[in-house]
Amino acid sequence: MLTPIAYGLAIVLVVFVLVIGLRFLLAPSSAAAGYGVPAKENGDAAYLSVKGVRDLTYGVLGLALLAFASAHAVGWYMLVVALVPLGDTVIVLRHGGTKAVAFGIHFATAVVVLISAALLFAL
Repeated sequence: MLTPIAYGLAIVLVVFVLVIGLRFLLAPSSAAAGYGVPAKENGDAAYLSVKGVRDLTYGVLGLALLAFASAHAVGWYMLVVALVPLGDTVIVLRHGGTKAVAFGIHFATAVVVLISAALLFAL
């Protein structure tokens, strides 16, 4: 019973990261607004692309691990990538974003990723 839940949550999270990465590459301004720190009119394109590539890469790596590695390896991946939404929480708070977005989106995501890691380690 635990195995489908652990892998299901991991798959949802990895696909979610892929979608976020693609959104930052295809619609960077709206993605930045959803992130919690709106982009400037001119000048943020490179940074938004970096975020898109970063998230897309994490998503592809997650898919590869899910396909070819053990649950324990995927658990370590989840544990490490939980640092990203934790860092995003700090970034949003330090750059004028709201606490609701920082904690309601980014910190909450970090918690869910850590739960995913714990479930995978329990297998």
